[in-house]
Amino acid sequence: MLLDAQNLFSENQAITTGSINSDNTVYFGKGDVSFAPLLIQVVEDFTNLTSLTVKVQTSQEEDFSSSEDLVTSTLELADLKAGQRFPINFLPKGNKGYMRIVYTVTGTAETTGKITAGVVAADENNVI
Repeated sequence: MLLDAQNLFSENQAITTGSINSDNTVYFGKGDVSFAPLLIQVVEDFTNLTSLTVKVQTSQEEDFSSSEDLVTSTLELADLKAGQRFPINFLPKGNKGYMRIVYTVTGTAETTGKITAGVVAADENNVI
C-alpha cells in the first residue's frame, strides 16, 4: 500500500471529542474519482469513547460552506484498535471538487486514539 502526502486527509491525527475535520482537504477537481482506493485506518488504539463515526464530505468550495455527506461509517470502541480499517474502501461517487473526512466521537472524550486516512496508490486488500 502506498500513501501520497498530497492525498492524505489525516496522518496520525488525534481524535478527541465532538466533531473534528480531517487535518487536510484534498482537491480532486470536478469529476468522478470513485475508482480511487481509500484507506481510513486506526493507528493508535482508542480507549474511552463509545463509538467513532467517519463521514466523507465534498464541496465545491474549499471552506466547505456548502458541504455534502457522501458516505458514513461507524465503529464501536471494541473495534477501534490499531490496524482496524473503516469499511469505506473507495472514494464515494458525488465528488464536487474538494473532499475531507469528518470524525465524530460519541461518548466520553478520548485521550488516545489516532487515525491515518488518505487515497492510496494501491491496496492489496481492495483489488479494483
